[in-house]
Amino acid sequence: GYLKKLHDDYSVKWLNVPGCENITDTQCNFSPVITTTSGFYYLRVQAMSEYNKSCLSNEVKVDPLITNEIGPPGVKLDISDVLLHIQISPPGGSESEVMRDPYDLSYRVLYWKNSSNNEEEIKVKEIKQTIGTVSDLTPSTLYCVKVQAFSEVYNKSSHYSKEECIKTPGDKIVPLIMLATFVTALIAVLLVATPLVFALYQAYNKIKYVFFPSCQPPLNIEGFGGQLFSSPYLSTTEEPIEYCSIIETVTTEVVNEIYFKDYKHSKQSSRDSGNYSNDDDTSGSKVSEETLEKEIV
Repeated sequence: GYLKKLHDDYSVKWLNVPGCENITDTQCNFSPVITTTSGFYYLRVQAMSEYNKSCLSNEVKVDPLITNEIGPPGVKLDISDVLLHIQISPPGGSESEVMRDPYDLSYRVLYWKNSSNNEEEIKVKEIKQTIGTVSDLTPSTLYCVKVQAFSEVYNKSSHYSKEECIKTPGDKIVPLIMLATFVTALIAVLLVATPLVFALYQAYNKIKYVFFPSCQPPLNIEGFGGQLFSSPYLSTTEEPIEYCSIIETVTTEVVNEIYFKDYKHSKQSSRDSGNYSNDDDTSGSKVSEETLEKEIV
């Protein structure tokens, strides 16, 4: 359209649309040649049959933003525990970005529960982004989604996308209840078992201390009267006690030695006095002395 505004001859500046040459179909997509949406384009067509060609058709003025039709978007679904995630691909893909951006597209999301009995009420959600979420999901339920792109500025809408369905996971309330019940029962068992085990342990220590004491009585008590004291809490029959006296031999020998020394001293004194001067007396004294020593021993 810009070249037609000039006063130059533009007849030799017509270009062929790539992909629209020698086709047998009556429709063709010429969006690849549109590099901007701020101008006008003019199109014309020529028919051919073997070696024959028709004249070129009249020129058709095209305003891309008005004559263009918005194609359906693409949809991908993903699901988590409580959310349904909807990923939307804009119409035309990445190659139609020049055409898509001026429309300021919004998206109309339709979703419903698809059950075998009947089709649930369809719910509508409009979003501006290409990512949407749906909450308040029912467990173990098949949800179906389809999306439509529309432009309020140009009052244009696309066809709905292909219907996509996904099933939500099963209900997790029952496993949680079972887990909570198990934990509660385990805590209750521990609360009951702990005092019981402690009481049994104390009773075991008492019984062991009474019947199987760890400490043993001294040896001079253990063999007393031929009776073993196996327990400090059990009374035994009183045995008759035999009183014994211990005679120390050393003391007797010391006494005998002292007595013998006193005797010899007295004997020596009598000798010095001259009362026993003959040999017979001396021998007799020796005999008496030996006899006395034997008696003392």
